[in-house]
Amino acid sequence: MSNNIQWYPGHMTKAVRQMQEDIKLIDLVVELVDARLPLSSKNPDIDNLAKNKSRIIILNKADLADDAVTAEWEAYFKDKGFFVVKMDSRKNSGMKDVNNIIQEACKEKIERDRKRGIKNRPVRTMVVGIPNVGKSTFINSYAKKAATKTGNKPGVTKGKQWIKLSKTLELLDTPGILWPKFEDERIGIRLAIAGSINDQILNLEDLAGEAIDYLTANYKGAIEGVYTVPETGASHEILSAIAEKRNCLKKGGELDTEKAAKMFLDDFRSGRLGKITLEKPEV
Repeated sequence: MSNNIQWYPGHMTKAVRQMQEDIKLIDLVVELVDARLPLSSKNPDIDNLAKNKSRIIILNKADLADDAVTAEWEAYFKDKGFFVVKMDSRKNSGMKDVNNIIQEACKEKIERDRKRGIKNRPVRTMVVGIPNVGKSTFINSYAKKAATKTGNKPGVTKGKQWIKLSKTLELLDTPGILWPKFEDERIGIRLAIAGSINDQILNLEDLAGEAIDYLTANYKGAIEGVYTVPETGASHEILSAIAEKRNCLKKGGELDTEKAAKMFLDDFRSGRLGKITLEKPEV
């Protein structure tokens, strides 16, 4: 694929510096990843920045992912020492599990506080995640739109805002987003297929071609089941067949494969093609 997909390193440097400062104030780091591509949507820099902190991975958009592969990813991350929750923050499903896991992840910290005579100090949390992984939706769902900013705390850098989510949990409202950089082009392609990169900078027909190749190899019958077109031949032939079947035509009756590509990607992202995961853990 000819697209050179990259993020913006200038933003990244600033965001990493900011996080290096913020992380000192934090007990727990909650990282949202896209359950359809958990490793590609995970920012590798966070592992370095957040070492020695309690860590939770939230496999978000799990309702769109292949359940069997999601179970493999749960085992993969648990094996690496993370607490793991799968959820769909748009529907609030899994929120109760998050509460329980936060308490579990911070058990040692709460016990240490108790021994020192510190009672009920809220767990200070940072929520991180790349763009479009559902971070804002998650925070809003968690806060139930009743989040209150608790103002500056003693010993906390001026200007830092803490959102009180419950009696036992406070969230640091961090400005700026951490952006991943990736050397492997396949990571960029997976993120683009899932909709984490602005479509306007991409060749949609190339992208749909990549997705079609993946589905015909790993999810046989998914395309045929939705579009009633044969899954044989090259990806551009399958895309042309979809364009014909769905009446994607330009003036003069010529097939509009770009329109078909956009429709196909929309169908993938919304789950109409079924529960699909774009990568498996490497054992």
